[in-house]
Amino acid sequence: MSRIQQILDKAERDGAVQRLRVVIEAPPAPSTDTTVRPPAGPIVADPVAVDAAGRRSPAPGATAPAGRSVAGVRLDRRLVATGAAKSAAAEQYRALRTRILHGDTGMAVNVVLVTSPSDGDGKTLTVANLGLTMAQEFQRRVCVVDANMRQPQLHRLFGLADSPGLSDVLLGRTTIAEACVSLEDHSITVLTSGPVPIYPAELLGSIIMRRTLEQLRTRFDTVIVDAPAALPLADVGILTSVVDSVVVVVRAGVTPKPAIHDTMSTLDPGKVLGIVLNDAT
Repeated sequence: MSRIQQILDKAERDGAVQRLRVVIEAPPAPSTDTTVRPPAGPIVADPVAVDAAGRRSPAPGATAPAGRSVAGVRLDRRLVATGAAKSAAAEQYRALRTRILHGDTGMAVNVVLVTSPSDGDGKTLTVANLGLTMAQEFQRRVCVVDANMRQPQLHRLFGLADSPGLSDVLLGRTTIAEACVSLEDHSITVLTSGPVPIYPAELLGSIIMRRTLEQLRTRFDTVIVDAPAALPLADVGILTSVVDSVVVVVRAGVTPKPAIHDTMSTLDPGKVLGIVLNDAT
């Protein structure tokens, strides 16, 4: 039995528990994979200046991503990556960061899409905590993007207004620089969803969306895209073609096993980085 199958069986058996555990298990790499694999060990960053509050200064000569800067935002208390950095849950997110950024998967991870079989699996919370955790690495420029233009939630977790956002950029109402918000206290940039459009799938599949992600790719080391639930919408299938890799979030004891299998069948297996299992012991 494969490790993926064992995780799916565990997700079906387990009920909700009080402590969060995050697990990522990647499927076997295809035998025809010719991708140059990144080093498995940690990346050593050059020294950077850190002020008394723990905020990092940009590396000399580095170009800071354009965007509006804000300070003093009130983050949702469920963002344990900053609010409870010494907790077991925060440590699990750090482990997840290591598996994604420094694991020997053979996949590019510059632009990572996060989805789930259905709403309520903890996808958006995983995106926010993972983004904050990645931003804690020295000199790593991180942007989280809310591409769930049907039920956007990312802005609420970061205490931000939803507009201007991604839909405004795609409709030509604003620029990427004007829509992106840099949180000075947490060294992370957020691109919210913006107003809910009439035809979200068409916007996500547009050439402007592809260009937007390409621009973000050049400005940030890591871009994490919060996508809608994979079932039964077409949005995830559209977005998969413009990202490097995909992470699927499921909730133990809640996400039905058939839904997990259906979700995996809709994704390009060559881009599936792994499965994150929420609420598991």
